[in-house]
Amino acid sequence: MSFFFARRCGLTMAVGLLFALSGGPSLAAEWRFSEPSAAMPAPPEIAARAFVLQDLATHQTLAARNADQRVEPASLTKLMAAYLVFQALRDGKLDLKQALPVSERAWKTGASSATRSFLVRDSRVPVDDLLKGMIVQSGNDATVTLAEGVAGSVEAFVERMNRQAQAFGLKNTVFRNPEGLAAPGHVSTARELSIIAAHLVTDFPQSLGYYSLKDFAYNGIKQPNRNVLLWRDPSVDGLQTSFTDSSAYGLAATSRRDVAGAPRRLISVLIGATSPESRANESQKLLNWGHGAFDVVKLFDARQTVTTAPVWKGQSADVRLGRPEPLLIVVPRGQGPTLKTSVTRQDPLLAPIAQGQKVATLKITLSGQPWQDVPLTALDAVPSAGWWGRAWDALRLGLK
Repeated sequence: MSFFFARRCGLTMAVGLLFALSGGPSLAAEWRFSEPSAAMPAPPEIAARAFVLQDLATHQTLAARNADQRVEPASLTKLMAAYLVFQALRDGKLDLKQALPVSERAWKTGASSATRSFLVRDSRVPVDDLLKGMIVQSGNDATVTLAEGVAGSVEAFVERMNRQAQAFGLKNTVFRNPEGLAAPGHVSTARELSIIAAHLVTDFPQSLGYYSLKDFAYNGIKQPNRNVLLWRDPSVDGLQTSFTDSSAYGLAATSRRDVAGAPRRLISVLIGATSPESRANESQKLLNWGHGAFDVVKLFDARQTVTTAPVWKGQSADVRLGRPEPLLIVVPRGQGPTLKTSVTRQDPLLAPIAQGQKVATLKITLSGQPWQDVPLTALDAVPSAGWWGRAWDALRLGLK
């Protein structure tokens, strides 16, 4: 079936909704950003080895270069460390006021590195301060202290990091430590780091309260956040800088801008810039382009019926298909009216069908070119029919 959605549901130009800040659904483990279409406009020239720009509301990759090239993640490793700490806080295994001991290992890790929070060996530090040390100061000593507090040891924490990476479906990410110091086999990619960042700000939006802090003082030593975009662009509220000799300068940044009263969030990951100034400038260029070069089209509301599909051997003869959240699509500015959609599915659909089960695909084209494929799910459950209904439908199917 095919329809021009402007007639179907009314063309609504709107900036994307950020579900992370409005209580919307978190990213599923198998969730991915769609790849840029051939019709995607070219991004500006970016002076970096690898980069990726993601639109969080529409699940679209807006730009990428060498995004799947394995690199040392350096301190961008702390994005996953932070995810596990906020997970532990959510699950009641940590408390912000809880004071954790600073071990010899944590102190040495800080003392031997360029980024540290100047924790005192054998002291006890509140989790809230350790989070600020890890996030604002990129403190390796704070990160190791949190890792030991969450999992009992650094090794156990790293195992959890790698299990979480697998749960996210990451294929090229392996962690050897929680802080990001160079180590054999400690690798990730710009794309997979952006997925970790997306999970972090979506599942734990309160983390942005830490990432947006411009400075933090501990033990009488005040340090600024190395993400200088926090000073330059009021829409930027995170995330993390990085550096190693191998990966050079990196930055994962996120920016939320409101247009017509609706928020839209982008995430960029840039690796291999030549200097701290360059990583900030190039990331800003990428974010500005992502916000300025596109419109966001709302195709359907949350749980709005996109189409119905016949169901065999079920208590209902059909099922409504749609999305649990609003269905938004990014398009180059001014090209929304050229969007068309069609639905494909593998028939016959046999009951039982679970609510939320993927049963079809919405294929979207722009000016006649493939643009994005979006899975459609069952908006309602369809239990199996009784034996007579199943037998009758089996007979009808045999005669088709």
